[in-house]
Amino acid sequence: MTSTADPTNRRWFALAIVMTAAFMDLVDVTIVNVALPTIQHDEGASTGQIQWITAGYALAFAALLITGGRLGDIFGRKRLFLLGVGGFTLASALCGFAANPEMLVASRILQGGMAAMMVPQVLSIVHATFPAHERGKVFGLFGAIVGLGAVSGPLLGALLTEWNIAGLEWRPIFLINLPVGIAALILGSRVISESKAPKALKLDLVGVVLVTLAMLSLVYPLTQGRENGWPLWGYVMMAASVVIVGILVAYERAKTRRDGSPLIELSLFKVKSFAAGIAVQTVFGLVMGIFFLTWTLYMQLGLGWSALRAGVTGVPFSIAVSVAAGISVQKLVPRFGRKVLQAGALTMAAGVLIYVVEAGHYGLGIASWQMALPLVVMGLGMGLIVAPLTDAVLSEVPREHAGSASGLINTVMQMGNALGLSLVSVVFFNVVEDRFAQGVGNAAFVDGFRSALMWAAGILVGIFVLMFALPKASGGSGEVVSGDVEDGAAEPERERELV
Repeated sequence: MTSTADPTNRRWFALAIVMTAAFMDLVDVTIVNVALPTIQHDEGASTGQIQWITAGYALAFAALLITGGRLGDIFGRKRLFLLGVGGFTLASALCGFAANPEMLVASRILQGGMAAMMVPQVLSIVHATFPAHERGKVFGLFGAIVGLGAVSGPLLGALLTEWNIAGLEWRPIFLINLPVGIAALILGSRVISESKAPKALKLDLVGVVLVTLAMLSLVYPLTQGRENGWPLWGYVMMAASVVIVGILVAYERAKTRRDGSPLIELSLFKVKSFAAGIAVQTVFGLVMGIFFLTWTLYMQLGLGWSALRAGVTGVPFSIAVSVAAGISVQKLVPRFGRKVLQAGALTMAAGVLIYVVEAGHYGLGIASWQMALPLVVMGLGMGLIVAPLTDAVLSEVPREHAGSASGLINTVMQMGNALGLSLVSVVFFNVVEDRFAQGVGNAAFVDGFRSALMWAAGILVGIFVLMFALPKASGGSGEVVSGDVEDGAAEPERERELV
């Protein structure tokens, strides 16, 4: 590190700034979903464009996350943090003033890329600014921010959409970032101390390009295929994604031999628990991508609920996630280890199946309070998984690779989310379209939602099986990830996983 802990109170102001920026990003992930039906209605967006508004952000974030961290190592964490905040703020303005769906999608992709510059610097700045004995308190504050972000994001999005401030409809959900971002830029430039890694890894831009091409080749045809009648080029692109992954692996091996600075540390996959954990993170992200988008469309387009009612309905879920996450890490995992995560997968699957039954039984007449039971059960299951999963995955990873491994965990989570959002065409919109053609009206959304839930339940059972490859006992690797990793390039924000 080129800077030591700041002995003055400035470091607490610096902490407030980076936490505010992290909160802004966390909220932005969830704030959009509840406004999507309004955006579709006001802008005439296609279902594919609706998917890209969320998937584009996740894809850009995933593709550039590790590179954003390494840029901070090389050029300075403060510099990249401010660049990310400035770019994120500009992208938010472009989203808020988007003239058409195409501009909104492009602006969201830019926003995700800028978040990838901003987010990896946060814990690196904390590590460089605070002495070891204060970091526990700091990470506790981050946990509180995560819980607040999880609850406030959907509610804030619902309120801003419902209030229709100055006749702007959905646009304030993006414009609200402007004063926050500008303040963070001004104050951050004054109080955040600069720091760099002593031996920063080189950039692997070819690896970034290959990862992005592989994901686009898979996500694009899945997202657009239904609207284009599932053409031949879509299947060719999906097959090409497998080929590109093969090229990526070969290139990363060659780069490892050449200069030891690959984007993906392939030796990590020789660790059984890590390889299984990466698979769990990916498919868990896929479940989240499928559920949250279809849930929003089901409530607002199918049931005809307002954005505010949909946002309030989700509060029990967010609270259950936060409560279970705290209990799992502090009480359950140290005693029961892997079984807690597996119980979480089955609990979440049970909540999904309860939702399937209730949605079918009550149909279009279902009430918000009737959704509370499945949402609480699902939230409890999710909380048991997300908080301890990173430590379980990292428990057998060599210490010198902990930073790279944790960065990769967050990357594949976002990639899984993008893939899940693209699969909404297959598991939801196909069913809705077919049922509408049969003349069932809005009940088509109920059937589409139940179809998506059945897919989610099946994937969660698969996650339960994959978890047998995780270590039986708690690995206790949290200290390594949060406090002792020298390679800030790969230090992610673990709290994002609660979103």
